[in-house]
Amino acid sequence: MVRDTYLPVDLDAALLLGRAWLGAPTDGPAVITVRGDRVVDLSEHVSTVSELLDHPECVAIVRDAPGKTVGSLDALLANSLAGHSQAPYLLAPCDLQPVKASGVTFAVSLLERVIEEQAGGDPSKADDIRQSMYELIGGDLSSVRPGSAEAQALKTEFQRRGIWSQYLEVGIGPDAEVFSKAPPMASVGFGAAIGLHPDSTWNNPEPEIVLAISSRGDVVGAALGNDVNLRDIEGRSALLLTKAKDNNASCAIGPFIRLFDERFDMDAVRSAEVSLRIEGRDGFALDAVSYMSEISRDPLALVRQTIGTHHQYPDGVMLFLGTMFSPTQDRDAPGGGFTHHIADRVSISSPRLGSLVNEVGLSTEVEPWRFGLRALFSHLSKRLEG
Repeated sequence: MVRDTYLPVDLDAALLLGRAWLGAPTDGPAVITVRGDRVVDLSEHVSTVSELLDHPECVAIVRDAPGKTVGSLDALLANSLAGHSQAPYLLAPCDLQPVKASGVTFAVSLLERVIEEQAGGDPSKADDIRQSMYELIGGDLSSVRPGSAEAQALKTEFQRRGIWSQYLEVGIGPDAEVFSKAPPMASVGFGAAIGLHPDSTWNNPEPEIVLAISSRGDVVGAALGNDVNLRDIEGRSALLLTKAKDNNASCAIGPFIRLFDERFDMDAVRSAEVSLRIEGRDGFALDAVSYMSEISRDPLALVRQTIGTHHQYPDGVMLFLGTMFSPTQDRDAPGGGFTHHIADRVSISSPRLGSLVNEVGLSTEVEPWRFGLRALFSHLSKRLEG
């Protein structure tokens, strides 16, 4: 069955929360859950995922509240993979929440960011810089606790050698990088195309776990995400981060948010493995694995730097935790490193979260983002009237 490929291995025990586009008479987005092989509409209980994640009975509603069956789980997944030509199909499982992302939270990706910066966005220079960096400081910063006395001593030594970087500052300094990845309603879901800015010629997926956080700052669940990254544009200047990170369809989340309960919690996130597979029509294939146990900052520390008395999110927030994945495998030419081709199929998987699958396109050619907050409010108003 389709669901065996894309959903958690312990599906029968998982509390899955998502959003789907439904056909007539609803003809719009709805909050859904999965029960057995059925997809159940929870719209009679809540209007948005944001509202539900703040509800004191969130777990009970998802587990037990009655709702209309809108179709089979296999049909929902198949429709999503078939290009959204037929409803129901999956959307990103968040709605009103802004999407934030943590940067350089793994030692491997930290060094690659420094390499991007020193290469000025030119992939042909990356190999030489990478080798010189390894010879100078070694390839492993994973044992350094950010903000510690050891980290401060290392910073002093890096500065003495003239290789200090803004990426090292947020990688081993006290303050994490947390940037705005996408506005509310802009993320795409399972099966949708993801977008690359047409100006980019050096880019990659970033497979990550995404935390679902309530307005109170409580982590209530997790999903998979692709923080689509443009290495050349960010490498030219960190001030181009928004152009590198926030474009049409450049943020994918899904397939569902798995809610925390007695079977799945933050410790499951801390110990998770996140796998990536890229398959190109040119026969190219790449496989990689990230281990959350190697993250340099605890996920809850990243949450505290994102939401608290210093910054509230009244509709909650989705937080990408960062990635180990920084591809160096040559694809098109020796020394050229990895970059996407159009129509690459990207699969991001973790056993207890399922698989997020998307195909690569250009942000100027994939489906435009038209359904925003005003459209959602109009839809909800009409549904109440009906």
